[in-house]
Amino acid sequence: KGEVFLTEILLAEDAMNAALEILKPKIAEKKSKITTKGKIVIGTIKGDVHDIGKNVVKLFLSVAGFEMVDVGRDVPVRTFIDTAVKENAKMIAVSALMTTTMIYMPELIKELKELGLRDRFKVMVGGAPVIKSWAMEIGADGYGKNTKEAGEVALTLVE
Repeated sequence: KGEVFLTEILLAEDAMNAALEILKPKIAEKKSKITTKGKIVIGTIKGDVHDIGKNVVKLFLSVAGFEMVDVGRDVPVRTFIDTAVKENAKMIAVSALMTTTMIYMPELIKELKELGLRDRFKVMVGGAPVIKSWAMEIGADGYGKNTKEAGEVALTLVE
């Protein structure tokens, strides 16, 4: 039926995090053999504390060879930008689970333009309420409807 309760999601997140702890040494071993494809600043946008999807995408992109800089949850627009500049990132990846926080995604792109930095960073957006047409409408460079697609798009954007 596709019905899921919040407690079940939280239990699934705990299980995923426990599994990741087991996998981290293998992931690190694999990453040591891969040439980095660049840095990506990733986080959940201001007002949103949900990060399950962001964490899964971060893991996938890390295994794909990206160096991930996780700025966390409930992150102001300027923090994404300042971190991307400081880390000399190639991309900023922004997540939202709540429709009420999506409004900060176009604000990020607007501020990058105002600072003269829009051409310096690719911007990828995602999260449950985000759809491709909206991502393109706000001027994002990429969008992934799921983890696999997000990884493919990120690889394409940095090549």
